[in-house]
Amino acid sequence: MNENIALKIHDIKDIVKIPDNSIFIYFALILLCFIIVISIIVFIIKYFKNKKTNKRKIYFNILKDIEFKEPKKDAYTITKYLRLLVSEDREKRLANELINELEDYKYKKEVSSIDTNIKNRLTTLLDILDVK
Repeated sequence: MNENIALKIHDIKDIVKIPDNSIFIYFALILLCFIIVISIIVFIIKYFKNKKTNKRKIYFNILKDIEFKEPKKDAYTITKYLRLLVSEDREKRLANELINELEDYKYKKEVSSIDTNIKNRLTTLLDILDVK
């Protein structure tokens, strides 16, 4: 027994149990990473969803896709979107000339099909327009 007492070192304390919270920290970090990834995904989705489309391209495509089956409706459509599309003075002048030629198709009850000259002028004007 004397030997046991002699072997005991008095300046070292006994082993103390330390509470282990590492599992909670691990799950908290996983939850934090998950929240960050979800918020980044939501931000990216909102960014691409709300990205503004170029309205000039939309107007240009509407004018390009006119089939000239309903002359009265097409005359109004051409007038509306040409006014929204043109920006430079030369384009405005050409558009106004074309719109003035379309006046005959707008205000009459019965109209004939749109003249090929007007169709060609619209095509030329669309070729001149610089839509990016």
